[in-house]
Amino acid sequence: MNVKDAMYARKTIRNFLETPVSNETIADLLNDAARAPSGGNVQPWRIYVINEDAMSRFRGHVSSRTERETPAYAVYPASLKEPYRSSRFKVGEDMYALLGIPRDDKPARFAHLVRNYDCFGAPAAIFCFVDRIMGPPQWSDLGMFLQSFMLLAQEAGLDTCPQEAWASRPDTVADFVHAPEELMLFCGVAIGHANPDAPVNTLVSDREPLATWTTFID
Repeated sequence: MNVKDAMYARKTIRNFLETPVSNETIADLLNDAARAPSGGNVQPWRIYVINEDAMSRFRGHVSSRTERETPAYAVYPASLKEPYRSSRFKVGEDMYALLGIPRDDKPARFAHLVRNYDCFGAPAAIFCFVDRIMGPPQWSDLGMFLQSFMLLAQEAGLDTCPQEAWASRPDTVADFVHAPEELMLFCGVAIGHANPDAPVNTLVSDREPLATWTTFID
């Protein structure tokens, strides 16, 4: 699989099979992803892998935590302007249409959102942390590392779901993985095999046309 094929094959999967993924495979993917660009070669990512028996324990841990937590950061700006607001709204409506959940069925929509905290049934996940002293340039490094990881997973026949939703449960994750206080949770990535019978996995999000966001300077 070449890079372009992997780019178009990668999708955010929201319904996984129980098919296991080995720790050895995940370790290989992480090792290769670490070749991603990093300013000053700082390599700010700190990764915790939850798999096999640990995933079962983690699910129990998550379900036992009912207290409200202070989010690690705001996933979206408070006042999302156009065209960003419409893009976000449309992908949500497209997803719920595939799930057969109408806009006024708030309980069903909430129930689907809660599946984030089950990693959508994936057998494995990684959680990406960053030292709290780091700034926006290092957060950019995290994005390049995670994209590299997800493309490499696609090449290896695995599917993924990047999950910033975990930013709302930072203490739950940090307590389970015993992350030191100086580390801040950025996101999780669910890893496994997509359920081919789940309509939600057919979602292909739109992209703005090139002319909307690119300017060629004469």
